[in-house]
Amino acid sequence: MDNAILSQIDERGVARLTLNRPAIHNAFDDSIIAALSAELRTLANHAEVRLLVLAAEGKSFSAGADANWMRRMAGYTVEENRRDAEALAELLSRLDNFPHPTLARVQGAAFGGGVGLVSCCDIAIGSPRASFCLSEVKIGLIPATISPYVINAIGPRAARRYFISAERFDADTALQLGLLSQCVEEEQLDDAVETCIAQLLNNGPAAMQAAKRLLLDYQNQPLSDALIADSCERIADIRVSPEGQEGLSAFLEKRRPNWQRGD
Repeated sequence: MDNAILSQIDERGVARLTLNRPAIHNAFDDSIIAALSAELRTLANHAEVRLLVLAAEGKSFSAGADANWMRRMAGYTVEENRRDAEALAELLSRLDNFPHPTLARVQGAAFGGGVGLVSCCDIAIGSPRASFCLSEVKIGLIPATISPYVINAIGPRAARRYFISAERFDADTALQLGLLSQCVEEEQLDDAVETCIAQLLNNGPAAMQAAKRLLLDYQNQPLSDALIADSCERIADIRVSPEGQEGLSAFLEKRRPNWQRGD
C-alpha cells in the first residue's frame, strides 16, 4: 500500500495528489480513503499551498471501489457499512470544501467513486480517453454517498438518466454535461493543466478562497435580504483587506500585484 497516493507541493504552491495504483485502475478501499482524507486535511492547512491538482497514474483515473474491499463489505453489518460510508462522505466533503482551487486531471476512465472525486473538484480537464460510469445499480447498489456532488456537477436531469441506466459516457458527453470543464487531445493534457494552473496563480490567493467560499455558502440558497446583506459585508471586508488593497493599488498603478511572479 506504500506510495498508493503520491503527494507533493512545488515551489509555486501547487499541491498534487496522485492516485498511484495503476495495476488495479486506481481503485480505492477504506485505507486509501483514509489516506486521501488525511492528505487533504494536511494540504488544506499548509501555509504554502495555493491550489490542488488531483491526478492518477496509468490508463485509468479511478475504477471506484476496490474489488477486495467490496468482498469485505458484503459481510459487513448495517453499522459497519454506515461507518464505511461516513469515511467516504468525509473524504468527498474535504475535497469539495478544500479552501483553495481544485483541478482534476482526468486521463482515463472514472467509475463510481471516481466520478465522485471529479465532481468535487472545481475544474476538471480530460482527454478523449476519459470515460465515466455510475455503475452501482449494475450490482444492486446506488451511488448514494457521491450523489450530492454528482448531481451538482451534471444536474438532476442527467443524473436521473445515468444513475438508473449505468451507461458509460465519453469525454464529449461529460463536457456537454459540465462534468468536464475542458477536453483536449491526450498529448495536450498536461499543457492544458499547466495553462489552467498559470491562470489561477495570476489571481489573488485569498480572493480565490473567498470566491469559492461564496459559491459554497450561496449555492441553492434563496435570494433574501439576509443573503444580500451578507454579500455586501463580504465585498466590503475584502476591499479593505491587505490583498484587496494590494490588488486595487496594482491595478491603478498598472503594475503586477505582489502575488504574481515576475518573468
